[in-house]
Amino acid sequence: MAANFWTSSHYKQLLDQEEVDVVQPLDREKGITLEDFKIIKMHMANYIGRLAQSVKVRQRVVATAVAYMRRVYTRKSMTEYDPRLVAPTCLYLASKAEESTVQARLLVFYIKKIYLDERYRYEIKDILEMEMKILEALNYYLVVFHPYRALPQLLQDAGMNDVTQICWGLVNDTYKMDLILIHPPHLIALACIYVASVLKDKESTAWFEELRVEMNVVKNIAMEILDFYDSHKMITEERINASMNKLALRQ
Repeated sequence: MAANFWTSSHYKQLLDQEEVDVVQPLDREKGITLEDFKIIKMHMANYIGRLAQSVKVRQRVVATAVAYMRRVYTRKSMTEYDPRLVAPTCLYLASKAEESTVQARLLVFYIKKIYLDERYRYEIKDILEMEMKILEALNYYLVVFHPYRALPQLLQDAGMNDVTQICWGLVNDTYKMDLILIHPPHLIALACIYVASVLKDKESTAWFEELRVEMNVVKNIAMEILDFYDSHKMITEERINASMNKLALRQ
């Protein structure tokens, strides 16, 4: 794995929000809106998390899998690349990339335990076939840098080790959004620290000023995180199902 984010394929692939918020023509034809698109990706991030808990892999594997899934949908349609297959396949691929390999048959076993819905049922051969398609969609760039890496050092530097757990939870939740595709991971980590400092009423202005980072960007990311929590409360199971039902039923 590349040691330096700024020379990595991850850095070179960062996108603008407008490039991420693109619903592919085939999906638009099915009536999938930008809101549906975001809801489905969030639902799939949660699905990856549930599956990862069952097969017992580290949070880093989950984060890499979600990053892969989100990258795929900047290039491919959900109509052609069914999220219900892409999600577990990204977890399978991420487990190998992060050297915590999970067998495909184990994923298939737990998919069947978690979801009774036939539309989620896929076999080992389906995962292996989709793995090749995902690798191609990712241009074989599998390096992902995460905010977790910078977080402990930043918290120690800020003298805020007592909010580590809150920050860790905030970072986990950023993967329910597209932030990892848009912003350098250290800025996401700083935004989570900023949110935690506000929530816990900690004075951090001087420390942030010393860092000489773009505080406007950090604050914008922090606002996105807080906005997500507000809007997330409004997303019901019915709303998720309505978005998922717009996807073509499997043949």
